[in-house]
Amino acid sequence: MQRRTFLKGLGATLAVPQLTSLQAAKTSVVTPPIRMAFVYAPNGVNLAKWRPSGLGTDYHMGQSMKPLEKLRKNFQIISGLDHDKAKANGDGAGDHARANATYLTGCQARKTSGSNIHLGISVDQIAAQQIGHYTRLPSLELSTDPPRRSGRCDSGYSCAYQYNLSWRSANTPMPSERDPRSVFERLFGSGDAREDARRRAEHKSVLDFVLDDAKRLHKRASHNDQDKLDEYMTAVREVEQRISRHENFTDQFPGIIKPSGIPADYREHIRLMYQLMTLAFRTDSTRICTFLLAHDGSNRAFEEIGISGGHHSLSHHKKKQKNLDQIAKIDHFYLEEYARFLSGLKGISEGQGSLLDNTMIIYGSGISDGNRHSHTNLPLILAGGGGGSLTPGRHISIEKGTPMTNLHLAMLEKIQVKARRIGDSNGILKGI
Repeated sequence: MQRRTFLKGLGATLAVPQLTSLQAAKTSVVTPPIRMAFVYAPNGVNLAKWRPSGLGTDYHMGQSMKPLEKLRKNFQIISGLDHDKAKANGDGAGDHARANATYLTGCQARKTSGSNIHLGISVDQIAAQQIGHYTRLPSLELSTDPPRRSGRCDSGYSCAYQYNLSWRSANTPMPSERDPRSVFERLFGSGDAREDARRRAEHKSVLDFVLDDAKRLHKRASHNDQDKLDEYMTAVREVEQRISRHENFTDQFPGIIKPSGIPADYREHIRLMYQLMTLAFRTDSTRICTFLLAHDGSNRAFEEIGISGGHHSLSHHKKKQKNLDQIAKIDHFYLEEYARFLSGLKGISEGQGSLLDNTMIIYGSGISDGNRHSHTNLPLILAGGGGGSLTPGRHISIEKGTPMTNLHLAMLEKIQVKARRIGDSNGILKGI
């Protein structure tokens, strides 16, 4: 934290991206940190239009993945990984709750809807406990769903399992934040709730409060870093303005009860959360993030792409072509936004490469085929270069029966986090 540059004011604190010209006075140039993120899409995929054909760099991309075509060299598709603990294993129905619960823990969730929930610590929180002190926020948990830590959900499982990806301990989930305004204030607010509220009431930007600091820093920086600083502050302001627009819209319709800052449009909501994740990584406010696009079992309709049926209902497609086609459209929708997010990271220079080069981002689901509730050969994309430790640009197939937690262990190793095992892991996945 002492090596970071911050712009400060009475009502805001902005961490500044690494500026090379300001590092010149230091004894050594700071190597960009490696970030780690997990993005979860619910209900499985249309496997026929998802699965790539061929292996290595000459594979053919599935139709659903076409939004990622221009980023081909920046991600790898990993086939063959399983989550055995998402299966019933004697516990009966409840595959959607188990899919969410097991995804980052590799543990079998205790089947209960009471307070005696029991799972295991998730990979992101293992990392946060060891390297979280290097950043302002140890980790960041995002979702487009409201948080739930109790109640009865899928087939007698607690809602805590279904609405949380991140677990601090076996019985303590890390609730996700769905309101972009709340995330923005965590990243850039002063930490004083009254000052932050007054700033918003006066319709002022966080940039107004750090302007003097920004001007002084601007004068000290090189021309290239001045451009970098200007572009960064513009990005912060754009996100802030978009959040404010949604808040103002809510104010115009007081009869509508809706938390402030949450867009009614699902695509816009996803984009804002991805942008906030980008800003968090760019400023090294955190190096660890999870994003639950929607909880498994979500029956959201996708009117924006012409789908009125619920996602969960469609996932039980019974091999009907109409249902399968609509699932593929939903898969395509999610990957369009993932591609947009990756392109944004790729466009931000950092060190000798880009922010994407210094990041590891898993995108996937805890279910492969929603009709069968299968948890084997899961759909998974690993994007980014991991600071040069990953080999993107290809499709690889892993030995049948390999736990996904072996991949999690490999990711921890690359950020120098020590862990003997995660859930049902039986080794560190090599060759990624």
